Amino acid sequence: MIIMINGAFGAGKTTVSKALEERIANSMIYDPEEVGVLLRNIIPYEVMGETEKTRDFQDFELWPKLVVMIAEQIKKQYNKHLIVPMTLRNIKYFKYIYNGLGTIDSEIYHFCLKASITKIHERLKQRGEKPGNWAFLQTEKCIAAYEKYDFSEYIDTEYLGITEIVEIIVGKIKVRGIN
Repeated sequence: MIIMINGAFGAGKTTVSKALEERIANSMIYDPEEVGVLLRNIIPYEVMGETEKTRDFQDFELWPKLVVMIAEQIKKQYNKHLIVPMTLRNIKYFKYIYNGLGTIDSEIYHFCLKASITKIHERLKQRGEKPGNWAFLQTEKCIAAYEKYDFSEYIDTEYLGITEIVEIIVGKIKVRGIN
């Protein structure tokens, strides 16, 4: 099984993913952001294609491909359920990764955590982010993308705690081994 947890920075993806990992036996978190950090660290600026020269590692042409390839290798090597937190607002990247992960494991779920810009900014401040930084600047773009495109299935986290969000997700997946 693969569970994708999507949403803007500050929506609760990491916290929800950690709680799901505790609830779902034989699971692990696979964070595609680490793949992006790797690419950003090893690809020299002068080697990057013009469309890759953004501040967003998701714009590396290799990023979505490697996200899927590494997930496939992790599943083969460790035979674990993957919980995959990531902020995906580009529908093209979302479809590529979702479909690619679906070829690895037909039991795939996607949940997009949503909240108002005010709530997300409040959460970002609580975790120590500074207004005006990368995470803050992405909030409106994420909210607009989640309204424009279909990133089903949405969970409105505005007034929910982590436990409630996890219960909603667990209620929607059918897997043995949930504590």
